[in-house]
Formats: sequence, C-alpha cells, structure tokens
Amino acid sequence: MVERVFEKPVKVSLKYERSLDEIFCYSFETFGEVQAVRYRQKIMNAVETLSIYYSSYPPCRHIPTKTHKYRNIILDAHLLIYRVTNERIEVLDIVHQASSISKIQKVRSIRL
Repeated sequence: MVERVFEKPVKVSLKYERSLDEIFCYSFETFGEVQAVRYRQKIMNAVETLSIYYSSYPPCRHIPTKTHKYRNIILDAHLLIYRVTNERIEVLDIVHQASSISKIQKVRSIRL
C-alpha cells in the first residue's frame, strides 16, 4: 500500500536566508556569476518542491529522533536541513557537508 502524502506549506528561517546569501557570495567570488546563480537556483528549486516531496528525503542522521522530523537534502557540498511538523515544513538552514556535527545539531534550536 502506498502512503498518501499531503501537501504542506513551506516556511523558511532567517538563518536559512542568510546562509543562502553567504553561499551565493562565496560561489560568486570563487566560481563566477553563472555558477553562483545556477547553484542558488538549484537550492531554491529543492525548497520549492518540499511542499509535496518532504517525505522523500532521508532523516537527518546527525539529528536523530524517533519521529524522523528532521530531514535533509544533499545538494552538492551542502545539506539543506528541514523539520516536518503537523502544520508545515520548516526549512531551518543550509550547512556545508564538512561542518561539525555539533554545528549541524544546533539547527534544531532554530525557531520560526
């Protein structure tokens, strides 16, 4: 039997927006405008599809819970971390994959 997934609204945190800006600036300086715009668009597209496909991504292994409410999307060199609640999807932050586990775990304290 296939589990029916209901569409939920997506809300992003200020921390996510700041991180997205920082990633864009770094990408722009390092790889140029075309690559920076392309990577930012890839991240934003992932966020836009979360309203329907939020359950398709794996639980975040760095933030284990019984309900698997913390999940992540792997995007090239970054992890997009989000929380699934009864009412909505909360995009918490986007962190570099090489970040320390303690830095990743701090994401759970982000409130929207």
